[in-house]
Amino acid sequence: MNGTAHAAIGAAAGFIIANKYQTDPTTTIWLVGIGGVSGLIPDLDIDGKLRGKITLSHHVFRTIAQLIAILIMGYSFYEGTDTEKYVGIGIGLVLLGIASSIKQKHMLLLTGIGVLGAGATLQETWLMLLGIYILIASLVAHRSYTHSLLGVVFFGIIASKLEVSLGKEGIFLTCMAGYISHLLADSKLLPFNKRGVKLFLPLSSKEF
Repeated sequence: MNGTAHAAIGAAAGFIIANKYQTDPTTTIWLVGIGGVSGLIPDLDIDGKLRGKITLSHHVFRTIAQLIAILIMGYSFYEGTDTEKYVGIGIGLVLLGIASSIKQKHMLLLTGIGVLGAGATLQETWLMLLGIYILIASLVAHRSYTHSLLGVVFFGIIASKLEVSLGKEGIFLTCMAGYISHLLADSKLLPFNKRGVKLFLPLSSKEF
């Protein structure tokens, strides 16, 4: 399944959860956006050398990095103090620049470092954990740990910290729905998938 489909499924999950909580229009837009990003997150593990043979191209990496940068700037603007606003927006702009100019094989690693640095500066645990997740994803094989239950748990911790930080219901469920929908869409449950996902890494490499 391609990146557009994964993002669309995640965004739809965010919209459904927004309706469940009867959120206001602004929160609904946030949940739809967060769901779309969550639906793409597992594929951060794609190696640039394989971009012609696998699901996503390097353009998707750039899109994810740009979305993360925009989310950082938006979060900093609405939630940060005066200093944090400028720092967060500055970091977001730097990430946008990196996403536009760095080659794919370098971009993901630098994005992880940038996000980790932003989290440390803003003292946001969820952002630091997201940076660590991105760094790990840049080092592991495609459809390995980010497509496993370990990946689900790790991202679930990030999502729970994000919901607490923003104080808005539905964020955790949206993140989980988007992320898990990606794994389901990549699994052998769908007949057109020749490969599955290794849910029980590192205990088992069996594909489901």
